[in-house]
Amino acid sequence: MIEPSLDLYGEAAERVDAVLVDLLAQSRARYALVVDRQGFVLLHQRAPWAPKPPSLDSLATLVASNHSANVAIAKLFGEDGFRETVQQGDGVGTYVEALGDRALLLTVFDETAPLGKVKLFTKRAVARIREVLADVREAPPELTFGSAFSADAGALLDDLFDDGTRA
Repeated sequence: MIEPSLDLYGEAAERVDAVLVDLLAQSRARYALVVDRQGFVLLHQRAPWAPKPPSLDSLATLVASNHSANVAIAKLFGEDGFRETVQQGDGVGTYVEALGDRALLLTVFDETAPLGKVKLFTKRAVARIREVLADVREAPPELTFGSAFSADAGALLDDLFDDGTRA
């Protein structure tokens, strides 16, 4: 099973989440997402005024794939990669920056948010998130199953597969 390449828990997740909230407030962008390079949404925020976003899982997968394609294009020109990627349509645009070798920051904006402002505040957010990621030492929560879980699971399975022949 493919799993995200970066896990954010506890205080680190809260700090990054706060950065995303600030990014949206300052830039007037619609959405901000931390996406790993495999296409998983790690964290996201939506501006209070923004419409419901498209499928975030689909968006993250496409952004990660597009980033990989752009890295390949950069290598054709002797570059290690492009620092940023901008896509801008008539009504909506995206701005992507790498957060290191495992994640990306995606900012989605509309025509009411000037690209210069989106870039400025996204770059500031990238610097803050990189600091948080560099400080991440918190281990993921450990999942444990006690005897009560085992007993309940066993009883559930017995009920599911009981053919009615037991007394």
